[in-house]
Amino acid sequence: MKKLSRTFSLGVSLISLSCVISTVHAAEAFDPQSQWMFGDWNGKRSELQAKGYDFSFGYTGELATLLDSKNHSSHGTEYADQFALGAHLDLEKIAGWQDTEAQITVTERNGRSLSQTSDALTGHKSSVQEVWGRGQTWRLTDFWIKKKFLDQKLDVKVGRFGEGEDFNSFDCDFQNLALCGSQVGNWVGDQWYNWPVSQWAARVKYNLTPEVYAQVGAYEYNPENLERGKGFNLSTDGSHGAMIPAEVVWTPKLGAAKLPGEYRAGYYYSTAVAAVIGSITNQQDHHQGGWVVAKQQLTAHHGDASRGLSGFVNLTVHDTDTNQVSDMQNIGLVYKGLMDSRPQDEIAVGVARININDDVNDANIANNNVDVRGLQNEEYNAEIYYGIHATNWLTIRPNVQYIHQVGAYKNGENAWVGGIKFQTAF
Repeated sequence: MKKLSRTFSLGVSLISLSCVISTVHAAEAFDPQSQWMFGDWNGKRSELQAKGYDFSFGYTGELATLLDSKNHSSHGTEYADQFALGAHLDLEKIAGWQDTEAQITVTERNGRSLSQTSDALTGHKSSVQEVWGRGQTWRLTDFWIKKKFLDQKLDVKVGRFGEGEDFNSFDCDFQNLALCGSQVGNWVGDQWYNWPVSQWAARVKYNLTPEVYAQVGAYEYNPENLERGKGFNLSTDGSHGAMIPAEVVWTPKLGAAKLPGEYRAGYYYSTAVAAVIGSITNQQDHHQGGWVVAKQQLTAHHGDASRGLSGFVNLTVHDTDTNQVSDMQNIGLVYKGLMDSRPQDEIAVGVARININDDVNDANIANNNVDVRGLQNEEYNAEIYYGIHATNWLTIRPNVQYIHQVGAYKNGENAWVGGIKFQTAF
């Protein structure tokens, strides 16, 4: 409770501070026009950037409270957060290594998730606080070097990082996990590790045209990387194979307004074995599946392409021999700058469907292990948020979420959750 009080107090203080500095002349360290809360360090920060050293210190906090549910009267509130400390190094400026850069990021997660503590959300397939998970601990999240060859057409990245940084990538502005980030990692999470977990990896990307590139990667599968005390584990002793994703990405700018879009299509295969669902002979197979991601700005606001309506769609499919989730889809709309008085605010709505593999039900029936809530089929997660651009270094997103058939049970709970997500760059 002390940690919850500390982190919640920090969130309230940041929100209050943003309100004050919007109306009162602020010191340089809290300039609302600065991209950093602590300012430019009397110009030293920009000077370091010009020399190739770009330091970052970010904070994400997420509050969630149960507003209403069909079968439960007890309402809970939880808070989870994450600190991320990083350094991006332009090694061409620093050491003269042409077209070479490196990244080091250390993260720490704290708090508790309402999806884990609320009776109304027991068995929740998604999470109402995406920042929670993978162990509330310190981790080495990025430790990689990247170099470009062949007139910058070929891009090679090696070191420690997660699949979702490059493959099946997606924005993480929503607070509900089923609408945030790489979705493959959410449903094949026993072997595909998204942020903040890292593993030894290599990724090769080739630009076929200025708008189209193809990439392939290999990521160590090592379950020890998930252990709470091994956030800085560099050993490969626990490796059991590799996750191999491949993807083609198209990044057009459409129409006279050059509205940006991003379209991804990919496939993954794991060389590590996984148990076959329902097998009574301990049969094993391999995870595999694919995805399609589409994001496109659809309109410009009165001719201003920095504002307007955008849409997105995520689709993933997974093998039904080894994976509990057979497929998932999400879809949504985001409007940036709806009001002239708030040109950098945004409003967004999204809906996600998580579909359970029929073999899971067959196995539970065979083992006489059917939940009192019935068989599992689909869980739906919906969210609407309003993103307040309080300053250039603080964004606050109050949101309302609705979860239908919690746990994907046909007779499962339906719940309403209120949340606040804020992101700060110190």
